[in-house]
Amino acid sequence: MMRKRSPIEVSPEIMSGSPVFAGTRVLVTTLFDYLKGGESVGEFLDDFPTVSRDQAVAVLALLGKNLIDATVAGRVAAKKAQTPARSAPRQDRSRNGLGRAQERRATAAGAKRL
Repeated sequence: MMRKRSPIEVSPEIMSGSPVFAGTRVLVTTLFDYLKGGESVGEFLDDFPTVSRDQAVAVLALLGKNLIDATVAGRVAAKKAQTPARSAPRQDRSRNGLGRAQERRATAAGAKRL
């Protein structure tokens, strides 16, 4: 099974280790700067021809997945924080490991045999 290559590359030798589109020197943040500025993915691709449409779409999909995963993880953590901690089960203090009621029944049954 082939492993799918990440659309993002991070290397200390390329752009001081900032995330770039794999095989390029184009910072991933540049795509988001374009989108924040109201420009389209097409305009970004026109200005940075070394980035393929597939790479840009893959980065956006990865961001979307990570954002959803982080949101779900945050909700799970918040829910766990709101749920009161369950107390540990009470320790059985009887001598022979039976519950108190079982111990009484066993004692009563033994007394009847006598």
